[in-house]
Amino acid sequence: MPGSEDFARLTDPFRAELLAHCYRMLGSVHDAEDQLQETLIRAWRSYGGFRGESSLRTWLYRIATNACLRALQNRARRPLPSGLGAPGADAATPLPAERPEVPWLEPFPDALLRASPDDPASVVTSRTSMRLALVAALQYLAPRQRAVLILRDVLGWRAVEAAELLGTSTTAVNSALQRARAQLHKVAPAEEEMREPADPDDRALLDRYATAFETADVDALTRLLREDAVLEMPPQPVWFAGRERVGCFLRAKVLSEPGRFRLTAVAANGQPGFAAWERGPDGVYRAHGIQVLTLAGPAVARIASFNEPGLFPVFGLPAELPAGLVR
Repeated sequence: MPGSEDFARLTDPFRAELLAHCYRMLGSVHDAEDQLQETLIRAWRSYGGFRGESSLRTWLYRIATNACLRALQNRARRPLPSGLGAPGADAATPLPAERPEVPWLEPFPDALLRASPDDPASVVTSRTSMRLALVAALQYLAPRQRAVLILRDVLGWRAVEAAELLGTSTTAVNSALQRARAQLHKVAPAEEEMREPADPDDRALLDRYATAFETADVDALTRLLREDAVLEMPPQPVWFAGRERVGCFLRAKVLSEPGRFRLTAVAANGQPGFAAWERGPDGVYRAHGIQVLTLAGPAVARIASFNEPGLFPVFGLPAELPAGLVR
C-alpha cells in the first residue's frame, strides 16, 4: 500500500471531477465533500487489492458512486422551492416560516471545477453538466437511475462499463437509462443556451443587475427580468413567477432601502451569480445568500438565492464584508 503522500499524488488529478460527480449524485456540495473524503479513504485502504484491470479513474468512480448510493439510502431528494408546489400568489402577504429542516439543493462553486484551461471544450462540458436546472432535475430520479444517467449521458461511459461499475447487466443499465431520460424530460425545463461568462452583453446585464440591487432600484431591476422570470430563495419555501410578481415581492420584502445589500460576483454551476451581504443594525454587512442567475438572451430568467450563510466558506468568502470591498 502506498504512503498517504504517494497516494495523494496518484489521486489528486481526479479530485475535482470526483467531487463534481458526487455533487451531481447528491445535490449538496457539503455532502459531496464528505463522500469524496470517504471515497479516498476507502481507496487508500483497498489500494493493495487494485490489480489494474481497469484504469485508476474508473476504479475511483466505482468507489465514489457506491459511496453516494449508500449515502442516498433512506434520504429524501434535495428540492428547490419551485419543485414543491405552486408559486406564491400575493407578494405582499406575510411569508411562511422558513424550512431549514428541508435538505435543500445547494449551489456548487465553479472554482472547485478544475477543467484544463488548455481544453476549452472540456471547460464548457464541465460547466454545462453542472447547470442548476440539470442537478435539480436529477433529484427526481431514483438513486441508481441517477447514477446510470450520469455515467452514460454526462460522463459518456459505455453501457458495459456502467453495468460493471454497478454490478448489473447491460440490459438493466439500458432499461434504467431509458426510464431516467423519460423522467428527466418530464421535469427538466427547456435546454438553456450555454454562453461564455465573459460575453460582453452578459457582463453589462450583470453589472446593471448588481447596481439595481444595491441601490434598491426595483424598477430598473424589474426591467432586466424576463416576463416569465422566477425567484426562489431556499430555505424559504415560497417562490414567485412572473416579472411583475417578482418585482412586487422585491419591493415589499427585500429592497427596502439603498445600501441594504452589497454584492460581489461569483460563479456557480456554470452560471453567473452574486454573493450578497446584508447590513445589520450595527452597520456591519453579514453573509446573506448566494444568488445563481439564469440568463436568457438579454434578460434574467431565474434567480435562485440560496439564503444560507454556511455556503460562504465553500465559496471562499468572508462571513462579514470588510469596509470598502467592491465587486
